[in-house]
Amino acid sequence: MKYIVVLTDGMSDEPIEEFGGKTPVMIANTPVMDEIVRKSATGLVHTVPKGFHPGSEIANMNILGYHPAKYFQGRGVIEAASLGLDFEPDELVFRCNLVSLENDILINHSAGHITSSEAAVLIDALNKELSNDRIRFHAGTSYRHVLVIKVGNSDIKCTPPHDHPGKPAAPLLPVANSPEAEETAQILRSLIEKSQELLAKHPLNLKRRSQGKGCADSIWPWSPGFKPSFPPFKERFGIESGAVISAVDLIFGIGKLAGLEMIHVEGATGLHDTNYEGKAAAALEAMKRHSFLFLHIEAMDEAGHEGDFNLKKRVIEDFDRRLLKPLYEGLNKMGEDYAMLLLPDHPTPCKLRTHTMSPVPFMIMKKGLEPDKVMEFNEESVKEGAFGEIDGADLLDLFFKI
Repeated sequence: MKYIVVLTDGMSDEPIEEFGGKTPVMIANTPVMDEIVRKSATGLVHTVPKGFHPGSEIANMNILGYHPAKYFQGRGVIEAASLGLDFEPDELVFRCNLVSLENDILINHSAGHITSSEAAVLIDALNKELSNDRIRFHAGTSYRHVLVIKVGNSDIKCTPPHDHPGKPAAPLLPVANSPEAEETAQILRSLIEKSQELLAKHPLNLKRRSQGKGCADSIWPWSPGFKPSFPPFKERFGIESGAVISAVDLIFGIGKLAGLEMIHVEGATGLHDTNYEGKAAAALEAMKRHSFLFLHIEAMDEAGHEGDFNLKKRVIEDFDRRLLKPLYEGLNKMGEDYAMLLLPDHPTPCKLRTHTMSPVPFMIMKKGLEPDKVMEFNEESVKEGAFGEIDGADLLDLFFKI
């Protein structure tokens, strides 16, 4: 039996007035999802444990069976793992966004979706001016990067920038939660201030501004943590081997720490222009070599953060037509039994432009599992599903053992 998890990041939403009170996935044309759900048992799953912020790092770790209370050390160090970086025990690692500011207002968390090659130039410039024996930056993907502070203190309140679009930046700057962490907080605030001075006059930003593009006006460090230790995925679930496909360093990092193979797909951007067909082809190839695959699609989440409900509807339809259809057809021709679990990791409602704690729909299609009566896959329909509501930490156990 082969197992595949299809994770549609942020696909779940709330009713939208312009859609007649329906959500994007309700109004989207998704014939393949609807065909699969009619062969599946469904329900709602609480992917984010109580007491945790509804971040993708928390939800995806929990879905993969690594409870955040035990294993979560911070988002930055997870993403760093995907870059092949290793750290000493006393090195504090941050996720470090490049963000757009205007008159101290946090315009967006992504610096206008700056390209990876452009961002690498800016990270190199930041290193030349701001790094020292204790501080260094590492380039990641697009706006997502890594900051390391040696002998740092993690007892700091850092704010995820994607949670506060359009808000004043000053009240969101890092602050210490204890006297011992004050030095680290001061270092962060100083780095942010100096980065703004440097980036304001950088030629790459000047060029982007002249083209009407969003600029990387500041760094934004958040989610600090030290090097974690994950038990191997194959030991936890008795799986021979597994892989992860994504466009997002965070997801690759979780997979890397869990001992899954990281499979990169050319043209996979994490946005509406991602290479859906390439991801489907890579997934089918991976299923020949592995017994488990975690296939992650980011585009719905980014549309939700942009607050663009029409774009979100379109990327859901693109996913169904250009990725799920060839994947489903290819799996059925594989000549081997397989099971599919499909779900979002959390809602990213367009009207809020940030994540929420609400449970999300899921469906499991597996040989021997009797389908329920749900005919469409969305936030409301699965409330009538056979599984009811379950805890995210139990989801993979259910998937493998049912």
